[in-house]
Order: sequence, then C-alpha cells, then structure tokens
Amino acid sequence: MKIEFNIAYQTVFGEELVLNVINSNAKSQCRLSTCDGLHWSGSIKGSHKELKILSYYYSVVRGNQEVRSEWKLAPHILKLSSLKGEHYVTYDRWNDIPADSYLYSSAYTDCINHIVLGEEPAHAYPKTVKIKVHAPQLRENEALFLCGSIEALGKWNADKAIPMAEHNYNEWVVDLNVEALNTYHLEFKFIAKNKKADYSPLWETGYNRTIDLPEMKAGDVEVYELDQAFFEIYDRKLAGTLVPVFSLRSKTSFGVGDFGDLKKMITFVAQTHQRVLQVLPINDTTITHTWTDSYPYSCISIFAIHPQYVDFTVLPSLKNVKKKNDFEKLREELNALKQIDYERVNEAKNEYLKELFAQEGEKVLKSTDFKQFFKEAEWWLVPYAQYSYLREEYGTADFSTWPDHQVWNEADRDILVDHKSQAYQHVAFYYYVQFILNRQMQSVHEYAKSKGVILKGDIPIGVNRYGCDVWMEPKYFNLNGQAGAPPDDFSVNGQNWGFPTYNWDEMIKDGCVWWVHRFQNMSKFFDAYRIDHVLGFFRIWEIPVNSVHGLLGQFAPSLGMTRDEIEGYGLHFQEEQFTKPFIADWVVERIFKEHADEVKAKYLNRVHDDILEMKPEYDTQRKIEAIFEGKTSDQDIWIRDGLYSLISDVLFIRDSKDPNKFHPRISVQFDFVYEALWDNDKAAFNKLYNDYYYRRNNQFWYGEAMKKLPRLVEATRMLVCAEDLGMVPDCVPWVMNQLRILSLELQSMPKDPTVKFGHLSRNPYRSVCTISSHDMPTLRQWWDEDWERTQEYYNTMLHREGPAPHPLPGWLARNIISRHLASPSMLCVLSIQDWMAIDEKLRLADQNAERINIPANPRHYWRYRMHVNIEDLINNQDFSHCVSELILEAGRK
Repeated sequence: MKIEFNIAYQTVFGEELVLNVINSNAKSQCRLSTCDGLHWSGSIKGSHKELKILSYYYSVVRGNQEVRSEWKLAPHILKLSSLKGEHYVTYDRWNDIPADSYLYSSAYTDCINHIVLGEEPAHAYPKTVKIKVHAPQLRENEALFLCGSIEALGKWNADKAIPMAEHNYNEWVVDLNVEALNTYHLEFKFIAKNKKADYSPLWETGYNRTIDLPEMKAGDVEVYELDQAFFEIYDRKLAGTLVPVFSLRSKTSFGVGDFGDLKKMITFVAQTHQRVLQVLPINDTTITHTWTDSYPYSCISIFAIHPQYVDFTVLPSLKNVKKKNDFEKLREELNALKQIDYERVNEAKNEYLKELFAQEGEKVLKSTDFKQFFKEAEWWLVPYAQYSYLREEYGTADFSTWPDHQVWNEADRDILVDHKSQAYQHVAFYYYVQFILNRQMQSVHEYAKSKGVILKGDIPIGVNRYGCDVWMEPKYFNLNGQAGAPPDDFSVNGQNWGFPTYNWDEMIKDGCVWWVHRFQNMSKFFDAYRIDHVLGFFRIWEIPVNSVHGLLGQFAPSLGMTRDEIEGYGLHFQEEQFTKPFIADWVVERIFKEHADEVKAKYLNRVHDDILEMKPEYDTQRKIEAIFEGKTSDQDIWIRDGLYSLISDVLFIRDSKDPNKFHPRISVQFDFVYEALWDNDKAAFNKLYNDYYYRRNNQFWYGEAMKKLPRLVEATRMLVCAEDLGMVPDCVPWVMNQLRILSLELQSMPKDPTVKFGHLSRNPYRSVCTISSHDMPTLRQWWDEDWERTQEYYNTMLHREGPAPHPLPGWLARNIISRHLASPSMLCVLSIQDWMAIDEKLRLADQNAERINIPANPRHYWRYRMHVNIEDLINNQDFSHCVSELILEAGRK
C-alpha cells in the first residue's frame, strides 16, 4: 500500500518540507520534494497492519535544523478505513496555531463540550473520497453533517445529510463511495445539528464547496483536508471564581481547605452557572514546618502535592478510638478558627497521616492502584521521598549542610524502590501520602469535568532554593541570583522572592524537558492554568544574593551596555563614581537626620572630602539584615532601611556575566546619585534609561521567549492563561498573540499608559478579566484605599455624580461586577471575596481580614479562610440567585 502526501506551502531558497509521522511503525520522517517551492509531495509505503492510523505533522527544515513546524496539538490524522484501499492520495493544508486554538483545549473539549470521539467506520468501497474538516465552534451535543447537490449527498435536504465522525478533537471526517456518487464533481456544504434538541440545522457560511475528483481506479482513496467550517455562532464567554484551596472552609475540613472542600466548591460554582474555578498552587512547600512555609509559590517540588490538602473524610477511620476522638476534637477546634493556624494544622495532619499509614500503609502499598501510580510517578517521587526523609533526618532543608547526599544520586534509586530494603521503609510514608493526594486530586478533576467546570491551576515562576527540584537537578538553576520583580505599584523597592533563577541555556539544550514534564503532570489535575509572571520567560529580574531589596537587580538575560554605548548618549561614564554607592555627608543627613553622626561613626568610613563609603562589615544588604536580625523597634527598622537605601544608591549596575557591561539602575531617578547629576547629565541618562528599558531588548527578549514558550504551550491541551502585569515590554503581547495565550486584564492596572483606568469594552476576547488577584487588595479594600482615586473612578468610569459612598455598598459592588462580566473577555474570574462583596449580609464585616497576600512583605503569612462554610454558601438561595442572575444577564454560560 502506498500513501502520497501533497501540501501547498511557500518556502524560500534553502528550506525543505518534512513529513513527521509520530504514532506508527512507519518511517518516522520523510523529506518532501518540490519543483516550485510551493507544491510539495512525498510518499511512504506499508501494509494496513503496520499503519492503520497515521498521525503526522509537517515542518520546515534548513539542513538538519527545524525552522518552524505546524501546530503539534492538532496533528493530521489519517485512518486507513478503506478495506480495499491500496493507493491513498492526501491533499493537506498547513495548520498554524489557529486564532480559536482555545476551542481545542481540554477546557473546552472535556469540560464545556464533553466531546467523546467517535469511531471512523471501516468499509469496502472500491473507490473512496475521504473528506476532513475542522469545526471547532460546535457545542455540546452538536454534530457535523455533509449535504450536497446530488441525491447521494441529500440534494440540499438537511434531513438527508450525511453524518460525519469526529475522529479527533474538532475534526470531522466522512468516507464517500465514489461509485455511488455517479459524478466526479461534488458541490456541498457542512451543517451542524443538535443530537438532543429539535433545533433547525445551522448551515456553514460562505459559498458552496466544490471538489473535482480525478479519474480513479479500484483501490484508490482521495483524501481532502478542507478549510475550517465556519458557522454564525457567537464566541462563548464564561464566568468563574478564584479561591485558594487552603482558604476553603466546610463543616468537615481540618482547619484548612482540602480536596473534599474543593469538590464542594465545584458544586457551588456549577450551581451558580459559573464554568471556571481557579486555585493557587497546590505543591508541597514544606521547608521549616513553620508558618513561613505557608507561601504557596515557594514549592519544594513541582510534582509533589502539599499534604495539608488531604481529605480525611474519604479515607478509612482510625481504629484506635481514643486517637480518633482526640483528632476529632482537635479538628473541631482548628476548624473554628477565623484564620489558618498553619503550624498546628500541618502538625496534626502529618501525625494523623502517620497513624493512618501505620494502620493501612502496608495494604495500600501492595495494591494494584498504588503500583500503577508508582510506575507513572517513580521518576520524580523517589527523589522527592528521599529528600523529604533527609530533611527530617538532618533537621534542615538546606542540603548544602547535610553531611552526605548533598545532591541526588541516581544510583540510590534501586534500593529506594526495593520494598525489602531499610531505605524503602524510611521513604515509604512519603510514597503513601503522595499516592493519596494524587488520587484525591484526580477525583476532584473528574468531578469538575462531570459538572462542566474548568479547574484552573497555577504555575509558579520559581522554586525554593532549598527544595527537591534544586537538589535533584542543580544544573538547571543559578544559585548566585535571586528572582524577583522591579519596583511597581505593589512595592517601591521591588520584590525579592528569593528563588534561584533558571539556567535557561542548560534547559534549552534538552528541549525544556523539566518544564514539559511539569506541565504534563499538571494536566492530570487541571484543564487550564495561569503562568505566574510570564515575563520571567522573556527575562527575569535577577537580584544578587547579597541583596535584600529588588533595586539592585538587572534583567537576565539582557543586553548590557558598554562604556562606549553609554558615552554615546552624551554621559561621561565614571565607573567608580557610578557603580559604587553614592554616599555624601548631605545624603546621610537627609536620610538619618538627628542620627546622622551616629550612623557615620558606626557604619561608614570617610573616603575624601564629604564622600563616605560603607565599612566592609556592613557593605551589603544581607550583612545589614543580619546585624538587625531580631530588632523590631521603629528606630532600628528605620535605620536598617536607611542603610539599605545607601547601599542601593548607584547609577549603574555591573552585568552579572560580563564585567565590562553595565545596566542603568531601575528607578534611580528617585535617588540621591541621580539628584547629584548636572541637568545635562540627567537628560542624557534619561534618554539612555528609556531606550534601555523600553526599546533596546525588545527583539532580543522576543527571541528568548520563543525558545521556551512554544514548547511549553504545546506540551498539553490545557487552556493557557498568563499573568502579564508589571513592567511589560512591547514584545510580550507579540508572543502572547502568536501563541494564543490569554492575557490578564485589570481595570485598575490598564495596559494602555494613556489612561488611568482601563476601558472594559476594550478588553481583548482572548483574555481573563478580573478585579483583584491574590496579590492585591480586594475590591472593598481598594475602594477605601485612596478616596481621591476612588472618586475619580466613581465619576469617570461608573458615570455617577456626587461623592462616592464609603464603605463600598453591596449594590455598587454588584454594579461594578456586572460591568466586568459584560466585558468582551473570554473569562471573567473574580475572587470569592469580590463575589461576596455584593451581599452585605453575607460578606465579612472586616474587609481588611479578606486580604490573601501583601507582595511587598516577603514573609507574609498566607492564612486567609472563607468565613462561611461552603455548605451554607450552597444553601444560601439569595446569594446563589444573585450570582446566577449577574452571570446569565452578561451571557456567560
């Protein structure tokens, strides 16, 4: 049997087209030939038994280097369905990532439309024409039919149309018996019918389609892949809720939200016609067993789930009656708290899990279900379990201080998977816990899909520098840097997250496999995800390890400036003066006032005239931090922060890789070294600064992102959303549009620099609209934060006269939410606090107790819990009706 492939694709000199077969025993790659650089063809041979179904895509190569390829998430599918077919000829179309790629995501196919792929029936036609077409707009229970001008195609009667089979997501196919057609000229259209409702069929738009078949002989199969079928169906808009799993509260939870609570929340979301439930990261963050581990974006493993989320109600009860009763009493006490007591909750849950493991562990570890899980997860689970055991054994997660095993040794794997070994007994508990958590979260995922709810997860940009990921594969990380963010509305000193930065050169060498595995593992639990700080894939704000604040950071990678480039702007470059802290007598006096002499005597040395420098024992922010550790008086903190500011008062920062290149310090226009410049030097610096931060690196960063993000976006079929706030370079929307990634739109943080508040009507469809995130004040807090700004918003955006009411009344919160729901954004996802703001009887009295996180505080305690049980929320008919009404009025369903 022979299969010929034909495709029209314009190339340039030196480029070739390659056919890549990805799921059969046929030749894995076939180079095509052309006579004109536009029409390409090639062929493969094999038997029906060998091939059966071909899955393939085309790519463009130059030599042996792939230049670009088709969208790999929707490959061409060819089922050899003709039992008599000996010669297949395909006419394919090049498939770029489509504008409506979101309709191919599991969020839509599995959760919204509940697509069940059909079987393409086999037949024995002597001559066959196979027609394939994509119809992604079809909704749940709708099917595609073909109807044409001749009797065999229904003669334009929709009731006699030919049914097609959905053999791949959104791709429909039908085989026609050429001899029964009695013609080689086909004229037809596609129509959509609802299988469960008596709706009039919907005909595709545009002119009738035509195919003129060539002369065919017995055994010939002509395969035509056609343009997408387009129907006059409006774009779907969905609503949802954002709430961290730990913040959930039910009558059965153990002082913290768990996966059982997550199921209950899905019930509430579905009940109110919402289709999205977004959560924060659920990864294990256990480092110190203290409240500082509550930070959900500081994971120790990108695969392991945090044990605090285990739902005990679906596990066997403890057989020891006294312990069972004691735990129940403790559960009631912890669950009654207004906020999470992270340390007590996790200590109790860990103790409970150990009791349960002693009781049930042996039986569970011998089960078929566990063995299947272990087979799938062993590659990451074994190192994680050993890391967790050693962390407890040595009393610290800082593996650099461990007497041995300071890095994962692959040779240890064999003994750690041998259930007869002592090493296995040490780590078996961690195997057991992760098995339970994985199965529970997968159960939640299946429940969400059954309810038509998209579970949306979160991909943190960083990992803990003392975590298992760094311990296991240190080559992927730069431990000399700290990831963070430059100054913004959240923090004037920038943010220092403390995470190590990535060694992207090393990651790109193996195709970003670390990231691909991470995304693929996440797809077991979610159908959409938010990329935290997507700017980190273009460049990360890298802060030296000896810094506390983010002001001394630089973008990495980025194009540093040479001395000649700097002087080309008209600024005479004085390396010593511009790269070291500018400390003059007048600066010290301005900062420390009456304590200036004390600070000079204790922390500074005089260099010459009125110029000083930090003493060596105080010349970094980390040294200052250590000196003031434990000192909490206002004066001590004031002096400490003043010393921090002295150290960061530099005009340029030396490049971390090339000492002969420099970066202008971020926000330095607010510092003394800039104030001390002559006016003409300030003008030259400002021009240099603006070029550097807003123009110089754009094309470079575009290239950096395109080395990484396409591989990650194509790793799964999850719907891809991104947090693209902050200091966003122009190249970010280029990449996000090219890869069809949903942006994040906040009215209070508009992307348009010419407006103070965003115009909701201008939101792009491919976006997520929200009012506040976990890093921001809630709507009610924001409303009272800056009365002048609120008044302007009230008059100009809500178009209301008179003074804005304070605090925010429920009716006005409802109005604001209604406006957001009416925006063009595909998704409108609001925090649970903002949803509750519409009901003055339901919402929390103290609005400040609703805050989840304060980004400016790197040691914030993440302990917010809903003040209402989910069961009561489900039974609150007034609130449910109000939420449903808002959503249905906005056409989001």
